[in-house]
Amino acid sequence: MGVHRKGGGRAVADRPASASDPAPPPGPPAPRSGGRDRYFDTLRALALVRVVAYHTFGWAWAGLVFPAMGVMFGLAGTLMAKSLERPAPKVVRSRLRRLLPPFWFWSLFVVAAMLVHGWMPGWRIVYWVVPLGDPSGDAWAEQAWEIVWYLRTYLWFVLLSPLLLRVFRLAPVPVLLLSLAPVLVLNFLWTPPDDRFGSALWDLSTYLFCWLLGFAHRDGVLERLKPAVVVALSLAALGYGGWYAFAHRAEAGTYDLDEIPLAQAFWSAGAVTLLMWAKARFRIDFAGLARFRRLDRFVTVFNARAVTVYLWHEIALILAVPLIDRLWDVPAFERCLPLDSQWFLFGVAWVLICVFVLLCGWVEDVAARRRPRLLP
Repeated sequence: MGVHRKGGGRAVADRPASASDPAPPPGPPAPRSGGRDRYFDTLRALALVRVVAYHTFGWAWAGLVFPAMGVMFGLAGTLMAKSLERPAPKVVRSRLRRLLPPFWFWSLFVVAAMLVHGWMPGWRIVYWVVPLGDPSGDAWAEQAWEIVWYLRTYLWFVLLSPLLLRVFRLAPVPVLLLSLAPVLVLNFLWTPPDDRFGSALWDLSTYLFCWLLGFAHRDGVLERLKPAVVVALSLAALGYGGWYAFAHRAEAGTYDLDEIPLAQAFWSAGAVTLLMWAKARFRIDFAGLARFRRLDRFVTVFNARAVTVYLWHEIALILAVPLIDRLWDVPAFERCLPLDSQWFLFGVAWVLICVFVLLCGWVEDVAARRRPRLLP
C-alpha cells in the first residue's frame, strides 16, 4: 500500500547530533465568497491542522479523534458533484488546472533537491508531472514526497467522477453502501500487488465511500434518510472500524488507522457520515463564525491556500529540525526555550508553513486564474 502508511512520519527535534536525520488536499478550493459553506470550510481547516499535528507527533489516536483524510475526500466529493452540474470535460480540465500547477511548482524544488543529492531518475519521473501513480524519489527526501499519495488519489477520483456520479444516481443508497465492498475484497479475498497499482487500489477503495458520501450530501440523499437509520449505520461502521483496528493491533504493530486500511475505511465512513448528516439534518452553516474575525480569517486563508499548506507542511517540518538545532548554540535560547519539545517543533513548523504560504501560495491564484496575492 502507499508509502504514507509506513512509519507515521513523526518529526523529531533533538540535540544537534540528530540534525542530519530528517525523519502526508485536499482538493483545491475556491476563495471565500458569499456562497461558501463555513461549516465545510472549518472542517477542511481542522483537517489540515490535524494532518500537520499527526506528522509532528505521530499520534496513533489522531485518526480516531478526527479522520482528516476521510473528511477531506468527503468535502472534495461534495464540491465535485456540485461542479458536475456543468459539462464533465470542462469540470475535469478545471480541476486539473487548479491542482497541477501548485504541484509542479512544489515538485521543482523537491526534484531539484534530490538531483543535487545524487538521485538519478528513470522514466518514472513522469509521475512528477502527472501524479497518476506514486512518484519515485530519493529515500533521503521521502518525508517530503510521500504525501503525494493524496494528490494521486484525488486525481483519480476527479477523473472517475463523471462515471461514478452517473452510477451513484442510479441507486444512491445501495451504491453508497456497496462502495465499502472493494476494501473488503482487497482485505479478505484478493491481495493487490505491492506496487503503484496496488497502492492506488488500496487508497481508492479506502476512501471511495467518503467521496460518494459527498455526492450523497450534494444530492440531498442524507437528509431524506431516517435519522435512526443513519445514526445506527454510522455507529456500526465506527464500531467495526474501531474493533478491527484494535483487534489487529499486534499484526499491524499499532492501532493507527493509517496502517490498517479496512479500519480506516469503516471508521472514516461512520465519522464523515455523521458530520455530513448532522449538517443536513440541523442546517449547520457556521454563519456565526463571521463574528470571530480572526478565526474567520484563519479559516478563509486555510481554504484558499489548502494545497499549499498540504504540499509544503512536510518540508516545513524537515527544515524546522536543523533550525532548532542551531538555536541550541545560543545559550539564552537553550536556557529559556523548550528546544527539545515536540510542541516547540510544531510551533516552528507553523511559522515556516506561514512563510511558504506567503512565498508560494500565489501559485494557487494563478492556477485558479485569479490575480496573485500574498494572502487571500
